[in-house]
Amino acid sequence: MKNQTLHSTSYFVPAGKNPESMFKWKKVHCEIKNRKGEVFFDMKNVEAPEGWSQLAVEIAASKYFRKSGVPKTNHEKSVRQLVDRVVTAIAASALKQGGYFKTKKEADIFKNELKYILLSQRAAFNSPVWFNAGLFEAYKIVSPSEHYAWDAKKKSIQPTKNAYERPQCSACFIQSVDDSIDGIFELAKNEARLFKYGSGTGSNFSTLRSKYEPLNSGGHSSGLISFLEVLDRGAGAIKSGGTTRRAAKMVVVDIDHPEVLDFIEWKMNEEQKAKLLIQAGLSADFEGEAYKTVSGQNANNSVRVTDQFMKSVQNEKPWKLLARVSGKVVREVPSADVWKKINHAAWMCADPGIQFHDTINKWHTCPNTNEIRSSNPCSEYMFLDDSACNLASINLVKFLNADGSFDFESFIHTARTLFIAQEVLVDYSSYPTEKIAQHSHDYRPLGLGFANLGSLLMRKGIPYDSDEGRAWAGSITSLMTGVAYLTSAEMARAKGAFAGFKKNRTPMINVMKMHEKALNKIAWKNLPEGLDKAARNLWKAVVYNGGKYGFRNAQATVVAPTGTIGLLMDCDTTGIEPDFSLIKLKKLVGGGEIQIVNQSVKSALKVLDYDERQIESIVAFIAEHNTLVGCPEFKHEHLPVFDCANAAPGGRVLSPESHVTMMAAVQPFISGAISKTVNLPHSATEDDIGRIYFLAWELGVKAVAVYRDGSKLSQPLNVKKKSSKAESVPKFTMKCPECGSDTVLTSGCYRCPNCGTTVGCA
Repeated sequence: MKNQTLHSTSYFVPAGKNPESMFKWKKVHCEIKNRKGEVFFDMKNVEAPEGWSQLAVEIAASKYFRKSGVPKTNHEKSVRQLVDRVVTAIAASALKQGGYFKTKKEADIFKNELKYILLSQRAAFNSPVWFNAGLFEAYKIVSPSEHYAWDAKKKSIQPTKNAYERPQCSACFIQSVDDSIDGIFELAKNEARLFKYGSGTGSNFSTLRSKYEPLNSGGHSSGLISFLEVLDRGAGAIKSGGTTRRAAKMVVVDIDHPEVLDFIEWKMNEEQKAKLLIQAGLSADFEGEAYKTVSGQNANNSVRVTDQFMKSVQNEKPWKLLARVSGKVVREVPSADVWKKINHAAWMCADPGIQFHDTINKWHTCPNTNEIRSSNPCSEYMFLDDSACNLASINLVKFLNADGSFDFESFIHTARTLFIAQEVLVDYSSYPTEKIAQHSHDYRPLGLGFANLGSLLMRKGIPYDSDEGRAWAGSITSLMTGVAYLTSAEMARAKGAFAGFKKNRTPMINVMKMHEKALNKIAWKNLPEGLDKAARNLWKAVVYNGGKYGFRNAQATVVAPTGTIGLLMDCDTTGIEPDFSLIKLKKLVGGGEIQIVNQSVKSALKVLDYDERQIESIVAFIAEHNTLVGCPEFKHEHLPVFDCANAAPGGRVLSPESHVTMMAAVQPFISGAISKTVNLPHSATEDDIGRIYFLAWELGVKAVAVYRDGSKLSQPLNVKKKSSKAESVPKFTMKCPECGSDTVLTSGCYRCPNCGTTVGCA
């Protein structure tokens, strides 16, 4: 049944129309200043669609425009060039690989639709695609490389000759590590390659024997932590993508590793050292001498816990720590003590997060190959060791109609188009190791996701913390993943299922049925009529077609942090996050910024039937007071619609539990996981943190991290008192490594709202 190629539909772009002509264009002066007021990026006459904000254009120009090797101008100077470079490369590769489109005309329709989607900010690829894709095709830029890629002629993985002819396009990598000196430093080399081209990587280090275990040559190993320190230094020395952002790295350790207690407290203890150095007079900035002197600061740390461990904590049972080589019990410790250490460390410094091993592997599509042991840096991509995933995210707000309804038809078309493009990228791209290249070709995992959920809900007049809000989130996610897997089955019919499908056919179909069954948990009564039936029919088609043709991709969706690309798409909120505040900063042409009321507020007030005079009055009140509490024109019953992650004057703030329950509403419809940091107030206790971790486990969330306001030890020198009697709460002062501005913690990564630099994914 192969060779039934995909059908391209002219949806956004009429036949014979150039998508670029459907936009009005403007010239923008891009100027980004550091915190000292010095200009560190300047580019005049940057061409961009008229609807793009000043900040979005600056992100494109400063982060993604090619800065050398472009004919005539030496650098890219238009969003038109950037999008055309990427889209042309993908469409050409689809034709070259064969099987996707029958004719060039079909490929051109696909190309035009994809170009329109990107230019209209309906979606965006992960950063490495913007960094690297199309540079050879468009400008013949060449760079020697030791990467690996699928060679269609030889039908095997081969070394690449040019880093840009077969570019690195995946943001997320998971790598294995062998319990040997060679294995550890091979990982260090491969991590460096990934960071260089703008990607992040994670590894489970539980294969490394502990300091309590003997070596074959006699003596004892120097232990897990000693090697983590070496790799941490390597990550700290490399800027991801060259000048784009700091390296992103995840370190995972199993809960039964003999050194897990040392690992739990590692970052906390190192931050205590930094605190002493700060008190001695060194800079408190994260990029300052105090933090450069200590280890453990260049990665997110997570503990991999099992259901057995969580039940041991509940029942106050002892916990066994096992030798890596022999599997024998090294020692027993009270599980409650281990749990307290996790909560205390997270309370002190936000690490470690938790990954729930059994939940993750319950939803694993390929368990007959191997179990899932680790994740990428922000915990949304979870799959086999030595694999990679390219991400793309859909801007949900772009599918809101003027009357507040959601355009499901164009959303589905966008999801399908984007997913095909991501699939093409798998064999277009190269990878840092032969193993990763082989696994990527054989399993083809993808990470389609969304951004701007919080803004979507507010604009519809729906509280983030509500059954209706969770129903909308779950239903949209179910449609996105259903469309992705149905498209994957369609591509399997055309090109064949992924190589590992036959071995994993039964468990993968079972996982599809689990996704289908999860539809019963959605409160459909809160949603548009007929959506329930459409979703059920979609998932029936997924199960049927997947059973008949297989799937082209082992995984389809994740919810990523959308750090930099969220700014590129002018998203008010990242990933699954709620709105952070009713007030935001807007960048101005020629530099500078002003404080404005979040644009979601006006839309929400209109949906809630306030008239123009009332809306203007309410917006003016917010601008002055940064809250709706006490606004005379505003109805008290509407307050939950405008609750945000950041506490506003008047005390209203979304509860930590609301973050977890939203994750739980979305998780059953995601192939991978959700990048999310649960914000807690400064007053939160260690027991509060433990309660959030337990709630996440009980509700079936795959991974969760927490951040208690003011917990980072880089913050004590910047204290803001709420009142003369109130407790002094340290405020966030981590500075952007590029421009020096304050960064904001969003969905597991630190993002600079001034220049777009992200420590994390996307």
